[in-house]
Amino acid sequence: MTERYRWLAIGTLLLSIALASYLFWPRSKMAETVAVTSALGGNDNAGYQRAYAPRPFQFPTDHGPHPDFRNEWWYVTGNLADATGRQFGYQLTLFRIALSPTPPLADSAWRTNQIYLGHFALTDVAGDQHHAFERLNRGAMGLAGAQATPFRVWLDDWALSGNETAIFPMRVQAREGNVALDLVLNEMKPMVLQGDQGLSQKSAEPGNASYYYSYPRLPTQGTMQLDSTTFTVNGASWLDREWSTSALGPEQSGWDWFALQLDDGRELMFYRLRRKDGTTDSHSQGMLVAADGQTKALRWDEVELQPAGEWLSPTTGDRYPASWRLHVPTEKIFLTIRPKIADQEMRLTVRYWEGAVTVNGRAGNQPLGGQGYLEMTRYDAAANVK
Repeated sequence: MTERYRWLAIGTLLLSIALASYLFWPRSKMAETVAVTSALGGNDNAGYQRAYAPRPFQFPTDHGPHPDFRNEWWYVTGNLADATGRQFGYQLTLFRIALSPTPPLADSAWRTNQIYLGHFALTDVAGDQHHAFERLNRGAMGLAGAQATPFRVWLDDWALSGNETAIFPMRVQAREGNVALDLVLNEMKPMVLQGDQGLSQKSAEPGNASYYYSYPRLPTQGTMQLDSTTFTVNGASWLDREWSTSALGPEQSGWDWFALQLDDGRELMFYRLRRKDGTTDSHSQGMLVAADGQTKALRWDEVELQPAGEWLSPTTGDRYPASWRLHVPTEKIFLTIRPKIADQEMRLTVRYWEGAVTVNGRAGNQPLGGQGYLEMTRYDAAANVK
């Protein structure tokens, strides 16, 4: 949206939320409770908590909401197939955004300072189709919300839910018209704390960081519906969790995020922060997860990325890399990453490209394949990387 949306042009996003909040908040108190400058974010972080240093994570509490931070997301993506081998990709992301650092006067059950945004997408590889949807609602009257026990995050009937004692098995449900999914995700590998013990620094300014953890490989099974056909599917998903108040610095223009599940049992996450001059920011970073769950942090200069070709969106005119070459010299990993279909652009409140990818390459002298998800924030010009 995660970082993934993760830090998605938050000003643009919150502008739409500010406009939506005009409908959500009682008119007589609007001027007192929602300031446009606050909704846009900017440099005014007063009153919100920020991610300054590593902290001990506490579960199940940290699976739930952190309303003292401005932004938060539960981000699930996955690659699935039915019994015939027909491939699908999916994304369900639920965002919590605070409109103000403190709750408003509790004189109405409808009043809240918390807004929830959802992105739901399904990629049908055989059909060469990508379906993307968006919802927005207030965190009041049961319309949307999040809780740690029992774990549940919801926006209308889009939901991630666990049980009374644990986040897994997690049920993922979403429906929009004739496109729907109903999946169960099970824990397979340990949780991964990204960055420095879960502190993911995004730029030089103290506090421009998130608390970030992942479950990088979650065996998944369930059903997907397209039009009048229901498919029984299985495969693997990836869950990212982040919360923050501020992230990108003024010199940064966007990012590319890779979440790859390799066939040798390893996972590789890497996000490359782009600077306005086209170079890679030194706060880019990643993590390599071994088959047994052991982790190795990857610095920005330990991963070489090079775009190959260019895809021009026929709808928006935005230009994105058509594929990527990723090289981790210290691990002798050489990968080529290609979209399963070219057009997986999320043409929603904020445009970005996010979709299912296939991985081919080698580790040392051994062939290495895999699949995963790739996110690229909007490219307005030719997709060149230095």
